[in-house]
Parts: sequence; structure tokens; C-alpha cells
Amino acid sequence: GDIMSALTNLGVIPDVVAHFEPHATMQVTYGSSLKVSGGAVLPVPQTQHAPTVSWTAEPGALYTLIMSDPDAPSRATPKFREWLHWIVGNIPGDDISQGEVLCPYMGPAPPRGTGLHRYVFLLYKQPGRLSMKKLANAGKFHAKAYAEEHGLGQPIAVDFFQAENK
Repeated sequence: GDIMSALTNLGVIPDVVAHFEPHATMQVTYGSSLKVSGGAVLPVPQTQHAPTVSWTAEPGALYTLIMSDPDAPSRATPKFREWLHWIVGNIPGDDISQGEVLCPYMGPAPPRGTGLHRYVFLLYKQPGRLSMKKLANAGKFHAKAYAEEHGLGQPIAVDFFQAENK
């Protein structure tokens, strides 16, 4: 639907993820009501605390959630693509609080004047419980490679927002 066209139109496919078939519906919300939806622009100050994320989970299944910014330091010159903002793995159902934090949440900090950055949430269904690599918030992260390394396959849901410091 709309999310797939937004992902393509704004280049999340192919910059962060290859074309994929969505198999779940994911809702990402900052605070009580600020929703992440198809590349909508959100104010940086309101995205500094981890959002609540829920999705249509299968009973007994484990999931991994990744958030990354492919536009580091800017979309025009993304030499640090991707900047890793968050990873939680081995999430039972959609209860993130019970998952394993593999990279702590870091809110968007786009350098002033570098235009809009895309902040992408990728949800993967795991083949089972995994021993996963812990990482720091840093550049040169590649969600595709991390997913391949851990046998996560393609994401089952993806959403994103944009933010900038003018």
C-alpha cells in the first residue's frame, strides 16, 4: 500500500533494504501520539526517547527491531551510511521490554543544515532464539549485512520518518 510507495519514492528501497514483501503491520509512536508513518517529518526534540513499537506478532515467535539512518552525515554525501540508532533482538511477540538490547536507543541528531535524514525501522521475524552481536551507536552499519549475518532474512515490516536540524 502507501508505505511501499513511500519506501520506494523516498529511496529507503534500495538504500537500506531490498524490495521485500510486508508480512506484518507495525505501529511506531513517539510519546502519546506522534506517529511514524511513511516518511512524515517529525520534530527532532520529540524523537529523543525510544518510541513504543507494536506489531502483529505470531504467538511464540521472536523478533528483531533495527533503527538506522542512511543519511549520515547527509543524504547528498552519505559516507557513513548507515548510522545505527537502535537494535533490540529476541523480542517475544511484540513486547520490546522483554527483548535483548543489542544497541541502546539514540535519538536523531542530524547535523545542522544537512537537510532531511531518513530514520528507518526494520522488523524481522527470527528463525529462533539467536546469539546476536552487540553494537555501539555508530556509522558504517549495514542493516542488510547484519540481517544476513544473523539469518534474519528480509524484514517483515518497515516504516520510517524524516527529521532535520535547520
